[in-house]
Amino acid sequence: MHVAAPQRRYGRRLMPPRIPDRAATVAARPSSTRPSVARRALSTLVAVVALGACSVGPDTADGAERAAGGGTAGTADGAGAPSTGQGGDRPDGDEPVGDEPVEDAPSRQPVSFVFGGDVHFEGRVGTSLDRSATGPLAGMAGTYGPDEIVVVNLETAITESTGAAGKTYTFKAPPARLAELVADGVDVVSLANNHGMDFGARGLADTLAAADAVGMPLVGAGADADEAFAPWTTTVGDHRVAVLGATQVLDNAFESAWTADADSPGLASAKQPQRLVEAVARAAAEADTVAVMVHWGVEKQTCPTADQQELARALVDAGADIVVGGHAHRLQGAGRMGTAVVGYGLGNLVFDTPDGSDGARTGMLRVRADGSGHLDYQWLPAAIVGGLPRQVEGAAGAAAVADWTALRDCTGLTD
Repeated sequence: MHVAAPQRRYGRRLMPPRIPDRAATVAARPSSTRPSVARRALSTLVAVVALGACSVGPDTADGAERAAGGGTAGTADGAGAPSTGQGGDRPDGDEPVGDEPVEDAPSRQPVSFVFGGDVHFEGRVGTSLDRSATGPLAGMAGTYGPDEIVVVNLETAITESTGAAGKTYTFKAPPARLAELVADGVDVVSLANNHGMDFGARGLADTLAAADAVGMPLVGAGADADEAFAPWTTTVGDHRVAVLGATQVLDNAFESAWTADADSPGLASAKQPQRLVEAVARAAAEADTVAVMVHWGVEKQTCPTADQQELARALVDAGADIVVGGHAHRLQGAGRMGTAVVGYGLGNLVFDTPDGSDGARTGMLRVRADGSGHLDYQWLPAAIVGGLPRQVEGAAGAAAVADWTALRDCTGLTD
């Protein structure tokens, strides 16, 4: 893809260009902005269903888990062929009356996304990276290309602060780790999760500053609620894209302090989902393809909860084309909800989990918007070894794709 590479805008702060060792890649990536507020109001507000908040207790670091869960791994390009079912076009205006012909959505340049799950740098992850000259996603080399939009869940604070929250597991990493993600081709991270403010407001401020310093767009957190719920946006050719992040998992003791509001920094909370639904609706009024990354569900469970399914439906009804998530530290099923693609659980991606465990079964989800309103999706499987993901190929990968596909059975989604 050949596009210009102007500076990127994150909320109120102007981001510098990407770090030097990715200059060539940057030239092939779309220009982007992340406005702090929507540019125009919707002509019709979306009716929001009252959704119950998911009650989840403090997180358990996956490396210390003992109980087995579900999930699978599989193979990258080849064994996991894209789903070929077609989606429909989203109406651009009022529905036709009587025999009035339906106008097709305009065809735009195709865009490909690749979504990955939970990323932190604790334990063996940091050790592996310290011993290696390569980055955290080096084992996924060739799985995605420089012309794809890569989005992951950043489940850690980027800070040197020692002021950890009073919880069992707190995750932090130095700014160099964020630069490594940039160098490995990650385009956007969501900080909206139950570790995003493990080091409080100071840690959040440090994380936002570190993201700005390396040119990493960050969603799901900000200096106030407007910024936390604002999408990252980009235009690929004539195809307008928006990516949002939010969390439905916040420890009860920190929920108030960690939730962004009109006057204080924090995370985009989906425990009361109305604001997220409205943010998606505003993004859908401006963008051709809208993707939402949500932290939700119950740890070690391979089936989505009723809360996950209800929130996914509300987001799709509001205009989301892609809804993906994590938190269970296990893979959960993916498929179609109407014309949208929903992936309930992407599992761990860069994470201190035992080799060969259920938590080590991972991968990335590719979703391709073909430019005319249709979505295809493909699982790009991997396994975590020493805290870092590696592609799984050949017969083992093909079997893993089949196992991942079987996870759809309890989701209510279609192929």
